[in-house]
Amino acid sequence: MSTAPPTSAVAEVLSGLPGVRPWLEETYRWLHAHPELSTQEHGTAARVLEEVRAMPGAQDLEILAGVGGTGVAVVARHGEGPTVLVRADMDGLPVREDTGLSYASTATATTGEGGTVPVMHACGHDTHVATLLAALRLLLAAPDSWAGTLVAVFQPAEEQFNGAEAMVADGLVERLPRPDVALGQHVLPGPAGSVQVAPGPIMASCDDFRITLRGRGGHGSAPHTAIDPVVMAASLVVRLQTIVSRQVAPRATAVVTVGRVVAGTKTNIIPETAVVEGTVRTYDDEVARRCLEILARTARAEAHAWGAPEPLVETFDHLPVTDNDPATTDRVRAALADELGTDQVRDFEPEMGSEDFSELPNAWGAPYCYWGFGAFDAARWASSEATGTQAEDFPDNHAPQFAPVLQPTLDTGVRAMVAATMAWLGR
Repeated sequence: MSTAPPTSAVAEVLSGLPGVRPWLEETYRWLHAHPELSTQEHGTAARVLEEVRAMPGAQDLEILAGVGGTGVAVVARHGEGPTVLVRADMDGLPVREDTGLSYASTATATTGEGGTVPVMHACGHDTHVATLLAALRLLLAAPDSWAGTLVAVFQPAEEQFNGAEAMVADGLVERLPRPDVALGQHVLPGPAGSVQVAPGPIMASCDDFRITLRGRGGHGSAPHTAIDPVVMAASLVVRLQTIVSRQVAPRATAVVTVGRVVAGTKTNIIPETAVVEGTVRTYDDEVARRCLEILARTARAEAHAWGAPEPLVETFDHLPVTDNDPATTDRVRAALADELGTDQVRDFEPEMGSEDFSELPNAWGAPYCYWGFGAFDAARWASSEATGTQAEDFPDNHAPQFAPVLQPTLDTGVRAMVAATMAWLGR
């Protein structure tokens, strides 16, 4: 049976939203204009700490900084009751912004390889940080409306796939109270003012791979004296496309994508090696295992066909399936519908993108729910939806043009997080 939080308690907490809206919007604009790459979120973390320390009752909060690098965790204990963990990711992307916003990012950063890249909040993590800060502030300002323990986690390096893992490795489980439930949200293409939620697998697992093909170098004019790893790599890339099309059951869902091929230094030199990198996405651990097994076997067979040494096959950056607990999701959906209206609650269509949010609740074995909230003008979205042209009319996350409308996007993110949290903590 679905259980929504007490409406009056949620309304009491959210009654403060109009008063903090200017601060919420200013905080968001600052975050948007100052993005930082994964593991480099020092300025963002400092701003989070500054805002948290200025909140009502901050003297009673337990604040952990530098967790897993730049991560921040805030524990608000307020009487007997459940423990709810809420999470926002903080990092930006190496993308040059092309939105035309007055607060557009002009930031750059140095990469681990020593190069300089533009940086943008092209995935909307700035909305996640701003709305979680606002939800925390509103809850702290209305202590009579809730009871229990709230744990707010501001996580680094989601885009690099290892931020949650780094926080766990840094003792997060031992340093924080065990959550009874974990909640997270992500801004996504969709009408602003709406949310998207569904039980079960909604985002795929991810296993990145690297195949180093080893040939024999030589002169470009005499390929018969060499073993060309470039041609070997080209053939392998095509062969890998048959994993899903011919070697995975049609009823299964899987994607194998090669995203990077690196080889050579000069036009007339056949190199010694070529590197092929890509990703395997699926909702089923057994399907993922099979894809990786076939991938390695195919790489070895390709090398054998060329008379080349056995290739080096590596996997890295594993992310689990985001698999929403049905009972938890039922409760969250009821809370969102009660606050936003049933007509604003849509089904989350499962996608092959991946997230590391679930690594946090999985570290405790806690149930969780992860949902989306819309980013774009609702009237324009409805018009595009009627013609089926949303993909052409609106940028997706990670695009240089990704720019959520300020409102009601931010308000919706705050309302959704407060309502979902209060489903457990509301008096």
